Amino acid sequence: MMSNKINKVAVLGTGVMGGQIAAHLTNANYEVYAFDMDQETADKGMKATSEIKPAAYYNKKSADKVTVMNYNEHLEKLSDCDWVVEAISERIDWKKDLYAKITPHLSDSAILTSNTSGIALSELSEDMDEGLKSRFFITHFFNPPRYMKLVELIYPDSVDKEALSTIEKILEDDLGKGVVHAKDTPNFIANRIGVFGMMHVLSVATEMKLSVEDIDFFTGTLIGRPKSGTFRTADIVGLDTMGFVAKTAYDKCTEDESRDTFVLPGYIDKMLENKWLGQKSGQGFYKKIEKGLIHSIDLDTLEYTPQNKKKYSGVRIAKEYTNLEDRIRSLCYSNDPAGEFTWKSISKTLVYSANRIPEISDNIY
Repeated sequence: MMSNKINKVAVLGTGVMGGQIAAHLTNANYEVYAFDMDQETADKGMKATSEIKPAAYYNKKSADKVTVMNYNEHLEKLSDCDWVVEAISERIDWKKDLYAKITPHLSDSAILTSNTSGIALSELSEDMDEGLKSRFFITHFFNPPRYMKLVELIYPDSVDKEALSTIEKILEDDLGKGVVHAKDTPNFIANRIGVFGMMHVLSVATEMKLSVEDIDFFTGTLIGRPKSGTFRTADIVGLDTMGFVAKTAYDKCTEDESRDTFVLPGYIDKMLENKWLGQKSGQGFYKKIEKGLIHSIDLDTLEYTPQNKKKYSGVRIAKEYTNLEDRIRSLCYSNDPAGEFTWKSISKTLVYSANRIPEISDNIY
């Protein structure tokens, strides 16, 4: 059995997710080694993390707890680490190559986890020896990791239960997360249902010819969700990540009754081709024109224009209700585009979610 003590944590990858995971670990007073391909890339990644909004660090002085390293010169330092979090790009070949590179430098008790948003645990671990395989599982954080409460745990039947319990306790008690246990199915729980809901919203938005900003209003705090709604959330997550998760669902979920919902609309294909990936590239569904001025994209023309938030009677009436259940019910029954959209989007997503039990989880969280 392994020791419960986690002193140092290594994070592999200093991109949008890796950098922020490293930062949030320091918020809980953990010492972190942040690795990337070379020193320049690693330094640049952690510098970007220190400047990202919303802030990744509770206190910027916490950044002193991060030691920035690279794979070429510092791999032996991994032997000092009790937990290693892999958070590189969603390429299974890159991930497996990295695991092969780091394995000789891991201690016999080190826990290795991946932040993959949808690659199967069984595929990621197929080349590992049995010892490491028992201490390898998925800890899927959501962006931005300091603020998003959810973390998914995906693990094999043969998992070292003490290792799993150790990390789950850190996630809940130190990092303030709500942990759900998911099965090793494509995109796990949140992205399977969340991306279905998002892709269905895209379909309804196109059908009803609603604007990006109207959809984000309908799918934000009005119905108890983050104010970023649908399209702004996609910009934060990255259209490349959203596209990857949708493609994974389409390719892997061959028996899914709603499989065609995961086909990317043509305008997203064009945006990906143009490298309009959202926040990380400076433009996606929204584009900052100047300080205080943000335009939204027209889904038909792919041109950016000033936002034009319309007023809907159904929204006005629904906002009179402070109770969320009553507000959503009012919206669904309102006889205007807001009501039609809300009913079409929510009802189908609820039915889809119910159909996933017990495929993706044995529990309803």
